[in-house]
Amino acid sequence: MSHAARLQELGIELPSVAKPVAAYVPAVQAGDQVWTSGQLPFKDGELMAVGKVGADVSAEDAYTYARQAALNAIAAVDALVGVDNVARVLKVVGFVASDPSFSGQPAVINGASELMQEVFGEAGEHARSAVGVAVLPLDSPVEVELVVELKR
Repeated sequence: MSHAARLQELGIELPSVAKPVAAYVPAVQAGDQVWTSGQLPFKDGELMAVGKVGADVSAEDAYTYARQAALNAIAAVDALVGVDNVARVLKVVGFVASDPSFSGQPAVINGASELMQEVFGEAGEHARSAVGVAVLPLDSPVEVELVVELKR
C-alpha cells in the first residue's frame, strides 16, 4: 500500500505546509534524504497551544501537539518530493518546552514517533532524540523535525 493510501485509510489529511516564521524553508533535499525544518503544532493556521509542558500544558495534550507537528513535517516532505517517495524515516528530533521539574519528554515525543509508525509501517521505525528546552518559537510547547530517506 502506498503511503498516500495509508494516510487515506487512517483518515488523515495532510495539512497545508505551515509558512515559515523566519528565514528558512520547510524542507530541503540533499541527495536521497529530505530534512525538515522544525515544525510547530499549527492546525488550520493557528498554533494549537502555548506554554511549558508540566506547568501550562499537560503531557497528554503535548503528545497530541507533537503528533500534529509531525504531521506538519510529513506535509513538508510531501510538498517537496511526494510522500510516496519516502523509503523510510531515519530520524525524529523532538523538542519539548518543559517546566524545570518535567522529565517526560520521551512520552510526549511518542506522539510523533507513533504517527511515523502508523503511516509508514516498518519504514517508520526510526532513531530519535527527545529534548527538553526552556522555550521554543512562539512559546510553542513542542517542535518536531524529520529526516527521511527517499526511494531510489
